[in-house]
Amino acid sequence: MNPFRTTTLALATAAALLAGCATAPAPREPVPLRVIAFNDLHGHLQTAALNLPHPNPANPAQPLRVNVGGTAELAGLVKALRAGAPHSVVVSSGDAIGGTPLISALFFHEATIDVMNRIGVDVATVGNHEFDAGAAELQRVLAGGCRAPQPGDTAISCALGRHEGAKFPSVVANVNRADGSPLMPRSLVRSYGGVKVGFIGAVTRSTPGIVVPSGVAGLRFTDEADAINAEAARLQAQGVQAIVATIHEGGFNDAAQMEWNSSACPGRRGAIFDIEKRLSAAVDVVLSAHTHQGYACLVGGRPVMQALSFGRGVSVVDLVLDPATGDVDRSRTVLRNLPVFNGRTEAAHRELVIGQEPAPFAAALRAAQPDADVAARVAAYAERARPLAERVVGRIGGSFDTGANRGSSSAGRLIADAQHAATRAPDRGGARFALMNPGGVRAPLPCRGTPPCEVTFGDVFTMQPFGNSLVVMTLTGAEIRQMLEDQQRPGREQPSFLLPSKSLSYRWVARAPYGQRVQDLRIDGQPVDPAAAIRFTVNSFMADGGDGLSLLRQGRDRLGGELDIDALVSFLKTTPSPSPDDRIVVVND
Repeated sequence: MNPFRTTTLALATAAALLAGCATAPAPREPVPLRVIAFNDLHGHLQTAALNLPHPNPANPAQPLRVNVGGTAELAGLVKALRAGAPHSVVVSSGDAIGGTPLISALFFHEATIDVMNRIGVDVATVGNHEFDAGAAELQRVLAGGCRAPQPGDTAISCALGRHEGAKFPSVVANVNRADGSPLMPRSLVRSYGGVKVGFIGAVTRSTPGIVVPSGVAGLRFTDEADAINAEAARLQAQGVQAIVATIHEGGFNDAAQMEWNSSACPGRRGAIFDIEKRLSAAVDVVLSAHTHQGYACLVGGRPVMQALSFGRGVSVVDLVLDPATGDVDRSRTVLRNLPVFNGRTEAAHRELVIGQEPAPFAAALRAAQPDADVAARVAAYAERARPLAERVVGRIGGSFDTGANRGSSSAGRLIADAQHAATRAPDRGGARFALMNPGGVRAPLPCRGTPPCEVTFGDVFTMQPFGNSLVVMTLTGAEIRQMLEDQQRPGREQPSFLLPSKSLSYRWVARAPYGQRVQDLRIDGQPVDPAAAIRFTVNSFMADGGDGLSLLRQGRDRLGGELDIDALVSFLKTTPSPSPDDRIVVVND
């Protein structure tokens, strides 16, 4: 062998090896991603009398009530949290609109979308309330443009200039049109530090039973877990391994709201945890909503979180993305729910809460200041709404609340009395009584100051903001009894009481078997004849079968009436200091 050739080959090989070493890329560093989420905003743009419970070290039996909320303050906290992370994303988990105060509903919820843009939302899913006005109106609100005036409109479109629509995409994997095509994109993929992350949306499949049927006409709501798993598999096939699911469905746990950072979540239960059990291991984070609870559960290494409602808090998940695998390093995930402090928060409460937070989150809470741009925009909408909101419509002798449970709502009984008064005359329908669904009572009616207290249109609207009309119909006494028995169908742990006007009364025997719980049913003090045809009033949501009240679709000889809010305003004007009493006697023995 030629020694010169051998030496030359050796030198060439060594040079090649050295060149390869020089060009090999250095290992990439892990990529941190902060996920900031809120849910169930329901158009609560202003700082109001909202609070959250928090453990009280001085008196564990009496939790603190920490004042929180307001979108300017929410935006300020989001900004502070983003400043503490090189990569971040802001997620809304549904029900941003629908069931809102006047400041959102008066503007067809364009005000809320406008403010969400200014907060910096990056991606959202839809909740059941997004469908309150139907899919076409939902898509208009998201896409932008002014709503064409329609008969009966009292709200204002494009009140502060042309509505720009949402600057963030909405995703939902389990809502399809009749032809099988998706209503919206099923997911969104974004890249952070070169690592792709997928965001998959879903809404509770119970939506068709809890919104007005016309709002979901032509749409199919499929199983949440099945839809998310299918989309997760599709994303993985495209090389996306880090996946966040934002699901408008929720649950509960025994730690209660004031222990909203208990990762163990003792006694966790509800639809979202049933869904989580069936989710693919590909899903790294579950952001939930719908039940307005606070929890930060860690289930088998996977966060399942919810941050109350109305902008009172945010959920924060700090993820570490592995550039080599493109997946989440779950061993390094940090999760925390944080309150949205505002100008009403007592300094002592603020310091107590901050003192219990880990250092990075405590720093963000201290640094957060109300966002001036959002505050100015909210103030502009409030000023536009002020003449209507401040108009005095009546007086009350005390506060009307939403009840410890919705079935004990004195506010709901007040509404039922108003609806009965509006429809009991023969030429208005001849109703013998009225029923109100508890979910339609969105807020208490406060008595501010010394009774009798003035009530404004804004107060009334906030209590029942859906703009339903009244419907008088006929059912037999037997059918009415069956409808009341169905307040606790077989398999349901607790009854969901409809709220009756004072002309209807009965005993509810809790331990009696289904079909025998409603006893001594009376109208105007007289026993109800099962065969009698009886006229009564409900709102249009209920009349169309909303809240699962399918029997009401069988109501005969229907007569439409005025708007529910107009009936309540009229009642407050003509009834001095109303004070509804109980109508349902519950027997637990």
